[in-house]
Amino acid sequence: MSSVTRLRHVLPLLADVVAATNALDAKVIKAIDEAKSAGLPQGLLAAILNAHAHAETHVKVVEFQREGAVALRGR
Repeated sequence: MSSVTRLRHVLPLLADVVAATNALDAKVIKAIDEAKSAGLPQGLLAAILNAHAHAETHVKVVEFQREGAVALRGR
């Protein structure tokens, strides 16, 4: 994995961003553990997480496209 670049080495993050990221990570881990304990199949769990990631990506792409369209209209 020597070709993997970690963001924390490239761009230092603010302490509050690091804290929020760590809190999010801990909550996701806890939710995954609880879902597994409840008997949720791992494939379904992976599909749910992937769907949420896809939805968030879509939101950001749409926001970016709208901002670009507004910037182009302002020229």
